[in-house]
Amino acid sequence: MHANVYIPEEFLTHIETFMPSHLDMASFIESCQKPLRKSIRVNTLKISVEDFLVRAKDKGWELEAVPWCDAGFWISADESIVPLGNTSEHMSGLFYIQEASSMMPPSALFFGNEEYDAVLDTAAAPGSKTTQIAALMNNEGVLVANEYAASRVKVLHANIERCGVRNAALSNFDGRVFGGWLPETFDAVLLDAPCSGEGTVRKDADAMKNWTYDSVVDIANTQKNLIESAFHALKTDGVLVYSTCTLSTEENQQVCHHLKETFGDAVEFESLEGLFEDAKATLTEEGFLHIFPQVYDSEGFFVARIRKVASVTPPQVKKRMGKFPFEKASTKVQQEVETHLNTALDISLPKDAQVWLRDKDVWLFPAALEPMIGELRFSRMGIKIAETHKKGYRWQHQVATSLATGNESNVVELTIEDAREWFMGRDVRPDALSGKGEVLVKFEGAIIGLGKWVGNRIKNGLPRELVRDKNLF
Repeated sequence: MHANVYIPEEFLTHIETFMPSHLDMASFIESCQKPLRKSIRVNTLKISVEDFLVRAKDKGWELEAVPWCDAGFWISADESIVPLGNTSEHMSGLFYIQEASSMMPPSALFFGNEEYDAVLDTAAAPGSKTTQIAALMNNEGVLVANEYAASRVKVLHANIERCGVRNAALSNFDGRVFGGWLPETFDAVLLDAPCSGEGTVRKDADAMKNWTYDSVVDIANTQKNLIESAFHALKTDGVLVYSTCTLSTEENQQVCHHLKETFGDAVEFESLEGLFEDAKATLTEEGFLHIFPQVYDSEGFFVARIRKVASVTPPQVKKRMGKFPFEKASTKVQQEVETHLNTALDISLPKDAQVWLRDKDVWLFPAALEPMIGELRFSRMGIKIAETHKKGYRWQHQVATSLATGNESNVVELTIEDAREWFMGRDVRPDALSGKGEVLVKFEGAIIGLGKWVGNRIKNGLPRELVRDKNLF
């Protein structure tokens, strides 16, 4: 066994008890020792797959389609000079570096081209699946992105902001609260559950350093509580996708069967055989996908699609909600904000968004969020678009990343030298140009931020968490 990859003998003995007969342990171990292929997902909120393929060809990137995600590709690129994460395409949100297997749960959620007004991502950070769901929703409806670990919410928000997501509401709770606090609220729920991570050794050689069978059982008990809560939060006829990056049946099939045993005929397993061409190779008898790493040359993974076909009685909870600090803008004020925005930056507000006010801040919330306001405390909702001042509005960065298309009249195209300066948080001086007021800034056709003219200089408006300091494109 390769010295850098730790796989406990106890785990290998355990896995032999449920590994399908057509697979063998030697190929499993060999696959675990191979480096994971790098993969990316095109962010269709910002660019079409077709246009991205043109850019990738110009960059010399070699792409191979991921069969279960129309926007997913394995990528071969020379990163010796510039890592993919420091390319302008990544920093402007045109793609997300995402493991191919993790693209499967959102694809399973939208299997059959279903459309949803309200979606819950129960364990959202760092944001790969959240941003994928937002793209599949085309930024419409509302996407509640919850993350239990407070330290990871900041990273989640930064990725949502970079990718131009505007329909998200972020929360910071244990996922077990949603069934009681927001019962039968969501059309779809993704529960990518915390797990023992048995499938991740190809990218983390120490992923199983602390593995024990007892820890698997303990985690499975938490997962059972989480899946019950997710099911309660689901509307009747809604869809729940349960997924993990682990292999043990205790954390996968048995958790799904626990749900069936708990709620009986209200639970219906839906087969994922037709999700992509070779899905049958990992299909279980229930229609789940139980993916061993050697089958698709990927991480180990598990995905189940479940439909709620009847209402069930949710748990009773006592809510203590403080005063909601935002006030919904009147129709007159919303129209005023839109008029000013259109005049300043040639941008219109989305039809399914509402303006809300908090002190001097102007926010844009997804309209589908309104029924949940007062029912759950959110850490961040929608996007902040402006701050008011005596002369009007001071527009914010997310106006550029989430509302601009690049076709606006008030745009300055930067050179590669100026674009580097911009991403390092510095002001730029485009040759022979000057102006006044706010201005959209783009590079190679993609909007990268919002600045303000000061004579012949554009003052940088990039949020500090998005600033890079070295090794740029």
